[in-house]
Amino acid sequence: MNKKTNTFLFVIMGTIFNIFITVLCFIVFLVIYSRILFPILPPSSNVWVLPIIFIGSIVISFLVYRLVIKLFFKKVDMEKHFYPIFSSRRKTKSSEK
Repeated sequence: MNKKTNTFLFVIMGTIFNIFITVLCFIVFLVIYSRILFPILPPSSNVWVLPIIFIGSIVISFLVYRLVIKLFFKKVDMEKHFYPIFSSRRKTKSSEK
């Protein structure tokens, strides 16, 4: 496989992984809430719980994704296997000479 194919697969798999972690965190937080906090909290406070669980799962999945990507970058030489996604379009003065 060439660099562009590797980059495409990396981006697709990273997106799928991030969505999976978000859904998993959402389900885990929802189960924790329904088992522990729902019986304790008054009914009027249950309105704000789902948005907090949703935002919390996004934040946790982002942090997990960043950690996994950092570990991946340490093990794999990115320039050797992947095409740069964002390249500089402007030429600097030192590259013009």
